[in-house]
Amino acid sequence: LHSGKMSEVEKAFRKFAVYGDTSASGNDMTGKNFSKMCKECGIMDGKTVTSTDVDIVFNKVKTKGARTITFAEFQQAMKELCIKRFKSKSPEEALQAVYGLIEGKEPGSMGATKATKVGGVERLTDTSKYTGSHKERFDESGKGKGLAGRQDLTDNSGYVGAYKGAGTYDQKH
Repeated sequence: LHSGKMSEVEKAFRKFAVYGDTSASGNDMTGKNFSKMCKECGIMDGKTVTSTDVDIVFNKVKTKGARTITFAEFQQAMKELCIKRFKSKSPEEALQAVYGLIEGKEPGSMGATKATKVGGVERLTDTSKYTGSHKERFDESGKGKGLAGRQDLTDNSGYVGAYKGAGTYDQKH
């Protein structure tokens, strides 16, 4: 039908299907990756389509006893979700709209991991605001001092944490 259009969606499906699983063939997708894909492509918007909806649809389309869905089952799932996501459109238009969201997408965090500065992480990673023993662990620039910043270094040379007489075993026998 839309061979050009489908291949883009199928490409995205395969990219998400193998995400986080190097042994995956890309022919079927786990619920975890299905939900990731719905989230990142904007199908799951938290209002009309929630993670619960996505889980329900996933379990509805998958083969009984299976843990993954095929691309055909994925298309079936999209038919279900698109009607929820684009209520005002006809099923065909809604499906095209959902596929429009999916085309050319790939899983986020594919590239190098960037240090996040999103919502609240900034204050957690701002070492200048640390207090108590934590502030001893960083120098002015916020660089960690490693072990030097931790006062209570213990000698753990024995096998057991609290064992003091490392190396004395043989002398008694």
